[in-house]
Amino acid sequence: MSKLENSINKDLLLRENLALQRTILANQTTFLSFLRTSMYFLVAGLSIKNLLQVEGSIYYQVLFYGISVCILIFGVINFLHHKRKIEESKIHVGDYKLEYEKKG
Repeated sequence: MSKLENSINKDLLLRENLALQRTILANQTTFLSFLRTSMYFLVAGLSIKNLLQVEGSIYYQVLFYGISVCILIFGVINFLHHKRKIEESKIHVGDYKLEYEKKG
């Protein structure tokens, strides 16, 4: 194997690993965005009683709490689904790594 092929294989491994790390960080950032949005709706539900000093404000509170819980559940499911897909894609990088180690 030539020196150029050896260098190309190392670059491929590095790029693949860095791409996986960026994907993991993006998945975590997305989960935190869902969590933040859920907390906004929770705070809105807590404060709606003081903003709307009418008798029907309890319905708005329940609505905001429900939206908050739905967003949180969807965020957790989304995070776990994408985390599983990322773990499955790591297998391919491992194949390249094993193939590289066999040649080296």
